[in-house]
Amino acid sequence: QGQLVETGGGLVQAGGSLRLSCAASGLTFSLYAMGWFRQAPGKEREFVAALTRSGGSTYYVDSVKGRFTISRDNAKNTVWLQMNDLKPEDTAVYYCAAKIAISGTYYLEEFQYGYWGQGTQVTVSS
Repeated sequence: QGQLVETGGGLVQAGGSLRLSCAASGLTFSLYAMGWFRQAPGKEREFVAALTRSGGSTYYVDSVKGRFTISRDNAKNTVWLQMNDLKPEDTAVYYCAAKIAISGTYYLEEFQYGYWGQGTQVTVSS
């Protein structure tokens, strides 16, 4: 059974950076497209970023473009979310998700993903 474990969350001041990691196990990682989502207090979970099986193509929600970078290493079964210039509105629980995928495709919708991590809290103070 596949498992995803996120790490790297924490408390940071506005303008700071964090790097989230998501380690996968029990999956043939290279066959899965990956995504990051987040859920702020009192809000629905929202899409943040996604990338293809190879990591060659990525997609971001407009609010994080130019600040966040999603990447992966299939040899390490890990996907990262590098977050720079963090803002208070980035405060949320961040989740990684995996979907078995065809080559060259990324996915933007929650319902498309079959595996989810437990989430890691990111808090940005002003």
